[in-house]
Amino acid sequence: MSQPDYLGSANPRLVLYLPHRPNSLAEIANAPCANTLVAANSNHWRKIVNLLAKITSPVEDHWREFRDAALFRQTALCFRPELLMTDGWHWIGGKDNLQRFGALHCNTQPLTECAEVSIDIEKRLLLTPYPDYRQLSNKVVSQIRAALVSQRFYSGSPS
Repeated sequence: MSQPDYLGSANPRLVLYLPHRPNSLAEIANAPCANTLVAANSNHWRKIVNLLAKITSPVEDHWREFRDAALFRQTALCFRPELLMTDGWHWIGGKDNLQRFGALHCNTQPLTECAEVSIDIEKRLLLTPYPDYRQLSNKVVSQIRAALVSQRFYSGSPS
């Protein structure tokens, strides 16, 4: 049986592309739930899910509630090395992961306050270090959120 390449919303506001699938993905795919994903996996996946929620939560201070109630209704995880056809944003986490997207042509610009994070506004592409607390501190998450605010990500309307 082949493993699914996708977990989450059919029309995501943001897709996080990762190189490795979590355990029990096939069982979780039909009814994606952040708590179920974390329970079936390691602390590593808890960090990824929390960072996804911190970046995508419409209200910054309510990311835990968003994670538990709506994360995979508004976002998705993809494990294929190609951008999906979606109107939402694309987030590629990690330099090694980015290498898998060999044919990806983009014009990213680094964030002024955070050179390790870059954005291609036209393609709605976010490039960051791998989603881990050591790489994406709360300060970096705040800077990413500020960049997404400037693109009206949280209002639901693209600029």
